Amino acid sequence: MTQNRQIHLDNRPQGEAVAGNFKLVSAETPALQDGEVLVRHHFLSLDPYMRGRMNDAKSYAQPQPLGQVMQGGTAGEVVESRSPKYQPGDKVVGFGGWQEYSVVNADQPGALKKVDTTHVPLSHYLGAVGMPGVTAWYGLVKIIEPKAGQTLAVSAASGAVGSAFGALARARGCRVVGIAGGADKCNYVTKELGFDACVDYKQHKDAASLSKALKEAAPDGIDGYFENVGGMVMDAVMLRMNAFSSIALCGMIAGYDGQPVPMTYPQLILTNRMKVQGFIVSEHMEVWPDALKELGTLVGSGKLRPRESIAQGIESAPEAFLGLLKGRNFGKQLVKLV
Repeated sequence: MTQNRQIHLDNRPQGEAVAGNFKLVSAETPALQDGEVLVRHHFLSLDPYMRGRMNDAKSYAQPQPLGQVMQGGTAGEVVESRSPKYQPGDKVVGFGGWQEYSVVNADQPGALKKVDTTHVPLSHYLGAVGMPGVTAWYGLVKIIEPKAGQTLAVSAASGAVGSAFGALARARGCRVVGIAGGADKCNYVTKELGFDACVDYKQHKDAASLSKALKEAAPDGIDGYFENVGGMVMDAVMLRMNAFSSIALCGMIAGYDGQPVPMTYPQLILTNRMKVQGFIVSEHMEVWPDALKELGTLVGSGKLRPRESIAQGIESAPEAFLGLLKGRNFGKQLVKLV
């Protein structure tokens, strides 16, 4: 029996999430049945959507159950197999959650996927060449539907989704403006990711000030916007949107503590005949193969150089996750277990 340390959701947050909402426990992995594999996780994915699922509230997904392993994406290696589909040593990605090992039914569709780490590091399959990358691809290609020469913008531009969005938009001949927090992140967005401009929202106390900076960065206005944040940032961008523009609404991190997120200028949706569409990437599995192929090529060719923040050890997951919600991460937030 292999000892398996896990992080459970112990109790639900009252307002802001805290470390005390989580509990570190130890369990033994059960013996494998026919058709099952034992995966040792090398990396855990930490993502903003997990905060919403900690609440017992109506949402697009069921709440995270109390007293069970926190759910989330994982990348690792098969260490034992009772399935002809997988051999020990195979590198795989799945949804094993915040634990060191998982037992997976190899016959369950989509439960596990073999990946090639020749040109793409294993960890990137949880970021640029994984769910965050496909999220960027769907919002850009299927909702914004960009044309070459248009100006596009994205909030949380230095993160896993934002960085992929920039590379995908540039590949389509668009001008790309990022919004990020801090000079270091903005330098990375323009110098390493190749965005045309980046605005530091931390330098602005209100939407009017941020919108003025966006006007300098995007003098011709914004044709398509990928929203991860909501709140003041969205208000500022709304003031710069062009007629017949589109917003792909992916995240509202400003409201993840359960507080309402008011919108100051909803009339602009009508004035500018805007399309505003929310989406959940797991509902669009049909696009994943095409999206992952393009993203893998961008990373393999060096046209997308994703940044990662890596916390060490399963016990570091709660604090790393709370830091992510406050923007302390730089790029994709992972926990390294091996």
